[in-house]
Amino acid sequence: MKRKNKIGLYLVLGLLLIGLISAILYKKDHLSGSIAVNSGIQEEAVYPIGLPAGIYLKTKGVMVIDTVTVENQQGELMNPAKGKINAGDYITKFNDIIVGNKAQLQYLIKNNGNKKIILSVVSKKSQKKVPLTPVKNKAGEYQLGLWIRDDMQSIGTISFVTEENEFFSLGHGICDVDTGKLLSSEEGVMYHANIWGIKKGEAGNPGGLCGSIDYDESEKIGKISHNTTNGIWGILNPKDAQAFKEEKVKIAYGEKVQCGEAKIKLILQGKASYYTIEIIHVDGKRKEKNMIIKITDKNLLKKTNGIVQGMSGCPILQNNRLIGIVTHVMVNHPDYGYGILIDKISH
Repeated sequence: MKRKNKIGLYLVLGLLLIGLISAILYKKDHLSGSIAVNSGIQEEAVYPIGLPAGIYLKTKGVMVIDTVTVENQQGELMNPAKGKINAGDYITKFNDIIVGNKAQLQYLIKNNGNKKIILSVVSKKSQKKVPLTPVKNKAGEYQLGLWIRDDMQSIGTISFVTEENEFFSLGHGICDVDTGKLLSSEEGVMYHANIWGIKKGEAGNPGGLCGSIDYDESEKIGKISHNTTNGIWGILNPKDAQAFKEEKVKIAYGEKVQCGEAKIKLILQGKASYYTIEIIHVDGKRKEKNMIIKITDKNLLKKTNGIVQGMSGCPILQNNRLIGIVTHVMVNHPDYGYGILIDKISH
């Protein structure tokens, strides 16, 4: 009898231990994708914003879009960089000179003449030194046969700010328009944007927020620290952050998001408004585009016909909780678009 009691006791203790381990693993699994700020602090509540802003992203060196042929003075087609430098690589040094932008690199090539040079090149997987000899073209200019691009400017929507003034924007990474590769950012700045009009979206044409950015020091509202595959992070100036700390809402993770009515927040002409949407589909297994949404608000449809460029970053709320971020429009159906669940974004 005592033996049976002992066996029963061991079984109970075993079940309790399994339950405890399961609870720990469940909690770890469901918190692992939550908003990671300040090297791991998990935010439970944030301030949704929905403010279109000017984005200036400074790249680490000069990005290579492609290699191109150069016709030399003898009429021969030359491609000195082909096979040595690839699309998506970054040129960080010209000989021993640090390269900061496209204009500087062009200046250095021009003044170098026909002397052999060494470029320091950084790719996603490696760093290398590339020797190249410039080619003198028909016009008498020296070229390396590179199509390059540097800093990027655009308009995107700031999604939310934390109590520590850290902000998140866009819901997708900033990529080069030609290569589709994520821009390697050294630093960046957020500016006030003057949105003076809206180009309505149409089938095949996503439309956009029409605005201008004044790159004056007084118009800076924050600094960008990270450009990730699911959005940009940074710190807002304390004064600007405080202006948007009106309503703090809790975060709801993917398992609590339901199909049905929700709303997005967007600030236009200084006025913050909430617009109704319908969540059509949720797929928590996807890393991005894991929500399909439809704009149902008549006032927003009248203004935009749906989702337009520049609205990426609008916060999505359901049951007064932040559940996700607007990321893309369906080009052929402007009233439909995609969102990313809040627990899928991280540094």
